[in-house]
Amino acid sequence: MPNIRDIQLPDFPLLLAPMEDVSDPPFRAVCKANGADLMYTEFISSEGLIRAAAKSRQKLDVFDYERPIGIQLFGSDVETMGECAAISTEAGPDLIDINYGCPVKQVALRGAGAGLLRDIPKMVAMTAAVVKNTPLPVTVKTRLGWDDDTKNVEEVAERLQDVGIEALTVHGRTRVQLYKGEADWRLIAKIKENPRIRIPIFGNGDIDSPEKALDYKNRYGVDGVMIGRAAIGYPWIFREVKHFLATGQHLAPPTLDERVAMCRMHFEKSLEWKGPKAGIFEMRRHYAHYFRGLEGAKQWRSRLVDAEDGEQVRAILEEVAASNAVLVGA
Repeated sequence: MPNIRDIQLPDFPLLLAPMEDVSDPPFRAVCKANGADLMYTEFISSEGLIRAAAKSRQKLDVFDYERPIGIQLFGSDVETMGECAAISTEAGPDLIDINYGCPVKQVALRGAGAGLLRDIPKMVAMTAAVVKNTPLPVTVKTRLGWDDDTKNVEEVAERLQDVGIEALTVHGRTRVQLYKGEADWRLIAKIKENPRIRIPIFGNGDIDSPEKALDYKNRYGVDGVMIGRAAIGYPWIFREVKHFLATGQHLAPPTLDERVAMCRMHFEKSLEWKGPKAGIFEMRRHYAHYFRGLEGAKQWRSRLVDAEDGEQVRAILEEVAASNAVLVGA
């Protein structure tokens, strides 16, 4: 089993990717309910934590029902990242993860996230500082390299393992690719095949179906897969992948009642964690995903987005459940 120190994981764990403005506690709750084995917070700015910025501090919230759960940090300053590892440890996660994969300009071009792929010595020093400042296991998520001419993830894997990381997740794209094109897992497989590598290696990128999860498991030999965008509004992907890996059979898609119930759970968790105003507002981005493919989905989404209080949202969800809408397309 690909355990991370004392964190026991199943034979082929399914990880939920940390996604900015998505992977908050309400979203994590519905993914955990559907079988996610290991989850992470949204990435948290080390500078924000040092300044005690309210948004960064709130992202430290973790709950027992989420375990095992990791807090993911990003930053450009070695000393600050070390300090933030200590701050994050006090929040009680099971591990600390370092983001060396975020490709967006505001992060990567400021020397954080995937920007560290252009400065491996600094990446190594930063990782060592994080490991030194927490008793928890430290893991890393990164990419193949900055661009096609600098795919250095094999070197990165060895050097970060040498300074103490206990698992590595690799997204099969370069920073320049962003999220375009097809993820290339061949270098991920080479890391796994490297006899020097003894830590779990997880693959990320384009896992959006049970068939692909099984194919990539067999073809690339990874210890588990991380699922990101495919879980947005469809947390059932975790249970569907697990069932397919175990039986070779497809689960039936979620019923209308299941879609409404899961959306309602997500909504109630959003209100509970964010409060009535932010909880209602930030939930609006999810409705289209939950009801994608249902007849009448556009009108349901429009009404839910316009709803201004919890009772209105609950009433509309009841209408959706009573509508007997059928799935007409994906």
